[in-house]
Amino acid sequence: MAIPRDFINELVARIDIVDLIDAKVPLKKAGKNHSACCPFHSEKSPSFTVSRDKQFYHCFGCGAHGNVIDFVMEYDRLDFIDAIEDLAGQLGLEVPREQGTGQRRDEGLSRDLYQLMEEASRHFQSQLRQHKDKQKVLDYLDHRGLSEKVIEHFNIGFAPEGWDGLLSRYRQSQESQDKLLTAGMVIENDSGRRYDRFRDRLMFPIRDRRGRVIGFGGRVLGDGTPKYLNSPETPIFHKGNELYGLYELKQRHRDPQRVLIVEGYMDVVALAQFDVDYAVASLGTATTAEQFQLLLRSAKEVICCYDGDRAGVEAAWRALETALPLLKPGNQVKFMFLPQGEDPDTMVRQVGKEVFESQIDDATALPEFLFETLAKRHGADKGTLAKQAISLIEKVQDTVLQSLLLENLAFKLGMNGADELRRKLGFTSKNQSQTLQTKALKGRGTPLRLAIALLVQHPMLGEGLPLQPALKHIKMAGVDLLIHLLDITRVQVKNSAQLLEQYRDAPQLGTLKKLTRWDHQVADENLQQEFRKTLVWLNNQYIEQRYQELSLKQNHTKEERIQLSKLIAVIQGQN
Repeated sequence: MAIPRDFINELVARIDIVDLIDAKVPLKKAGKNHSACCPFHSEKSPSFTVSRDKQFYHCFGCGAHGNVIDFVMEYDRLDFIDAIEDLAGQLGLEVPREQGTGQRRDEGLSRDLYQLMEEASRHFQSQLRQHKDKQKVLDYLDHRGLSEKVIEHFNIGFAPEGWDGLLSRYRQSQESQDKLLTAGMVIENDSGRRYDRFRDRLMFPIRDRRGRVIGFGGRVLGDGTPKYLNSPETPIFHKGNELYGLYELKQRHRDPQRVLIVEGYMDVVALAQFDVDYAVASLGTATTAEQFQLLLRSAKEVICCYDGDRAGVEAAWRALETALPLLKPGNQVKFMFLPQGEDPDTMVRQVGKEVFESQIDDATALPEFLFETLAKRHGADKGTLAKQAISLIEKVQDTVLQSLLLENLAFKLGMNGADELRRKLGFTSKNQSQTLQTKALKGRGTPLRLAIALLVQHPMLGEGLPLQPALKHIKMAGVDLLIHLLDITRVQVKNSAQLLEQYRDAPQLGTLKKLTRWDHQVADENLQQEFRKTLVWLNNQYIEQRYQELSLKQNHTKEERIQLSKLIAVIQGQN
């Protein structure tokens, strides 16, 4: 279901960008704008500006720019829909949906699946207290040292033996059984027989960021296999996008300083039992970019915990490669390696909270792990080491971290600092490239470009403007975009942020964003005058083009002869 454009426009109009950003990045008044050090790259002097008039932000250092939706997406690392949900929540609004023309998610089905999964979670919790085999499960939990409080906090339950413990609850509703199949709670074999996926297992409900149950992890109680059984991919559960325990962590820590990522559900729960209650699990997958984004939104410091064997080191390296492009100023990623054969669950039981947390404190920082690993792989071959290191460092967006890594690499290669390394290896950071692009965006340009830029930066110039029918006949690249902009700004758009939101998915968005930061060198008091001049110039272009067409034509119609005479009179009057 699509979100109505009018609702998005209302969000952009009602949320003041200065207030929104100031709550996250303290701003200072700087003339008619506000400024701060950019939250998206490291800098000593402010180059990040926020305009209340345009409802737009722009960094002259790294090029980051956009409206309130863009800021929430970038700063909080949310996708577009989640950003809309977040902003609507700030206003106490429910996000409406309308049927789109393309493929859409069945919102009714999703609501039903969330409800069924919540019912399943309550069922498993009740079985832990009521089923005839409950004692063996309670004994197991007691053996693992889990308190009633922790069991309740994570809503741990029990799926008894049997083929239809959950399914039998819905015998009277074929529709509910079908949805249990869709939700992955029921399996259907080749002969069409259906049965419970989870049997004789300790059940760990997996919740999304809003606390809704979206899947389960089931741990076998005996020696059966697999040891852990997870929900499959479903319309509401995509394991690469979720983290077990993140919702529970946020219930205890509104603003956690660090997050420890581990592999198993029981690791998360056992650590919480020892009051190390800031761990999450990656649901049995290599840590994905989406999961890292969740982690980095949750805390400034992320510690990745792995076994100390070769497989653990390889997993840590994959995590490093995933994390590098996502880091922003202030983020820290570290790597903690456990003795072979140990996991967080067994380790914390052996050494206790204090010693375990001291090991977290001593975790290997990302730069150190990066160069230690490269040295082990390519220590004698400095050329390959440099090539591999540069390919990774080029991905880094944080200029401070990038400089630190370059200095480290220069030292290992025996060079005199990062500047020499840049010269010899031809390294150019993304921020340097963006600065060069920004410097190029100056000057008046063509009248058409100036007209579009003025309108994008000051949409009120188009308000109430008379129609410009001549523009539709001009053969000039870009004039269609100007016509569309005039149509929009004539009646409904008040600032740059609202205007650009109209083009979020359009191919012209990149061009328009560049023009929002183009230095057109027109003083504020001359904006109206210069904009009208561009329209006069464009109308004159139409007159000249039409005159050329008619003057070269033979056998004019009566109407064409009259029009040609009028055009000649206009041209002579201009001269």
